[in-house]
Amino acid sequence: MTQTNDSVKKATRTAYGEALVGLSEKNEKIVVLDADLSHATMTYDFSKKYGDRFFNMGIAEANMICMAAGLSAMGYIPFVSTFAIFGAGRAYEQIRNSVAYPHTNVKIALTHSGVTIGEDGGSHASIEDIALMRVIPGMTIICPSDALQTRKAIQAAAEFSGPCYIRLARMASPILKEMPFEIGRANILAEGEDVVIIACGLMVHIALKARELLRQKNIHSAVVDMHTIKPVDKVMIRRLAERFSKIVTLEEHSIIGGLGDAVRDELPENIKIKKLGVTDVFGQSGKPEHLLQHYRLDAVSVMQDIMEAMFQNF
Repeated sequence: MTQTNDSVKKATRTAYGEALVGLSEKNEKIVVLDADLSHATMTYDFSKKYGDRFFNMGIAEANMICMAAGLSAMGYIPFVSTFAIFGAGRAYEQIRNSVAYPHTNVKIALTHSGVTIGEDGGSHASIEDIALMRVIPGMTIICPSDALQTRKAIQAAAEFSGPCYIRLARMASPILKEMPFEIGRANILAEGEDVVIIACGLMVHIALKARELLRQKNIHSAVVDMHTIKPVDKVMIRRLAERFSKIVTLEEHSIIGGLGDAVRDELPENIKIKKLGVTDVFGQSGKPEHLLQHYRLDAVSVMQDIMEAMFQNF
């Protein structure tokens, strides 16, 4: 059984910055572009060590995406970074037409996703970005659960040919037990027989905590880390559908167009699914832990909502 270690925490954005520096020591084709937020996206250390391969594009996200596409055409592997709301939202057309349409080898690694951005407020809380990227043909979407997985995801993205969206968080989160990482293949973190919780990103450690609370209520839940949302692990989902009649998805994103819908699309009609996430509202300002409670994305709320759903037979 996989446990979280709350005493050891690191933000996935921090692990991203570290991974870039480590990979670039061996791969001179990696270049990094940032929209004047390198201290927040954690690309600053890369800029100090590899200044000739770092481009601060200023507050010009659309230009940054187009330049990355051009660098890709020259044989480089560009990683572009800014906040998720600016990258996935403001530069959406450029991602669609300059990166995805010609299938360029650009890696879009955006930080400050979800509601846990804290005091940055509702205007910056990106709860639509997975849906936006998921609808783009040929876009690969990865949402790492912790720092260890982020390092592996960045390496996999660098080796992978094609456009890729990597969703990263601001808030430090527990480091989980190390697991294999392969794009498109989910990991079973804990076994159970009553219900399965399929989670991504920061919600994975929440799912594991909710599992322990459910166990105290004599409900035994499995937990699956669906770190790749596109292409989603269809084989895993179908196997879970053979074992469970009740499936819960958990994401720090709108329940419209995100992980829940990706799983639902692969399930037989007779399988019941409960999608837990942000329910068609905007984010807001506050402490990350308070925001998780407000949106019922903390472990206690998740446990309560799963119990209620099971009592009502979904």
